[in-house]
Amino acid sequence: MANKRAFEVAFVGLKPGVHEFNYELDEKFFAEKGAQDFLNPKASVKMSLEKNTSFMLLKFEVAGNALVTCDRCGNPLTIDLWDDFKMLVKLEDNPEEMNDQEEDPDVYYISRTESHLDVGDWIYEFVMLSIPMQKMCSPDKVGGPQCNLEVLKKLEEMEKKHSENNANDLWKGLDQFKEN
Repeated sequence: MANKRAFEVAFVGLKPGVHEFNYELDEKFFAEKGAQDFLNPKASVKMSLEKNTSFMLLKFEVAGNALVTCDRCGNPLTIDLWDDFKMLVKLEDNPEEMNDQEEDPDVYYISRTESHLDVGDWIYEFVMLSIPMQKMCSPDKVGGPQCNLEVLKKLEEMEKKHSENNANDLWKGLDQFKEN
């Protein structure tokens, strides 16, 4: 974690108001955090910090792309990373106790004696949250040049067999009511 200090914001020296920070993330940043289910990420995070006397409002804007494996056909697929997240950081005398009691995940407490705020873990978390749960190409691109056509044909066959079997099973129990 050689570049850990790049994600520390020295907020004590900042005047009240809005301040902007930009972060460019690549594979090295994500490799330091652990195994991922994507390759070649290129993400940029624009963070605006609104400093007030007893709290800071952080807004993270995630943009970029990454290479993932399509859930449908198994071929590589480039997805866009984009989302906005907000965090409220409050200055408190007993931050550990307040963090334990806080139910809102978007509120975090730090000590009034702190001078730096490490945003690296939040940035990592927000980029990970911007990756969709289902990684598939859009419906209008299914069967295009990026798709594995053999896998799509096999899925179609399997779906057809499954629907035929289920169609018979659906009406099987109703036969007993025909005579009534």
